[in-house]
Amino acid sequence: MTATASPTPAPVPRPGAVYFIGRTILRPVFWVMYRPRIVGRANLPEHGAVLLVSNHLSSLDTLIIPTSATRPVQFLIKASYFAGRGMLGRFKRWFFSSIGGVPVHRATGRDARAALDAGSSILRAGSVFAVFPEGTRSRDGKLHDGHGGAAWMARDTRAAVVPVGLIGTGSVKPLSHLLPGKPRVEVHFGEPLDLTDLEGIPDGRARREITERMMAAIARLSGQERSGSVNATSRD
Repeated sequence: MTATASPTPAPVPRPGAVYFIGRTILRPVFWVMYRPRIVGRANLPEHGAVLLVSNHLSSLDTLIIPTSATRPVQFLIKASYFAGRGMLGRFKRWFFSSIGGVPVHRATGRDARAALDAGSSILRAGSVFAVFPEGTRSRDGKLHDGHGGAAWMARDTRAAVVPVGLIGTGSVKPLSHLLPGKPRVEVHFGEPLDLTDLEGIPDGRARREITERMMAAIARLSGQERSGSVNATSRD
């Protein structure tokens, strides 16, 4: 009997030249437009797998985190951005693939698991991967409860988990920092979470505890009030 060959694993998406060129251009542009205050950037480990877990206030977040970090950062990106037709569709697929984006369907089941597996593969490759545990943007400014996907990846890969607190990305307008007394965008990188005491604990209980520690750390960094419930507009 001939053994059936194992399916070839999908290649791990990595940022290409477009990512690095774009980040080089956006960093000075964002400095002029928002003058972000970046705190704790040294808390991001220089080497090895890192899972960034952040609050989510606006679409600006997926740009402000990579331009503030010392290492390339990859994100989950809506699968619809990879599925368009015609020249525009091909361009979008090329662009989001070039920046190392991971397509994700806003659904449960196999699609959601595939996104988690893709994130884990990036972490196992020793890269930096960022997620928003709330699932989607907070519309009321409160920090909502986290879903379990980020904790699953942390548990699965043993990556360093670094909380990120974003302040002002949902309300600060471009160049508003030039006016007296107006707030600035702030990006706070916290210290990596210590999860060593969870070794040997059953997975379900450990994931719940990791999720709670993530959200508690994000709340401390962002200063947000916690809502005590999941985001009503989120589908994990």
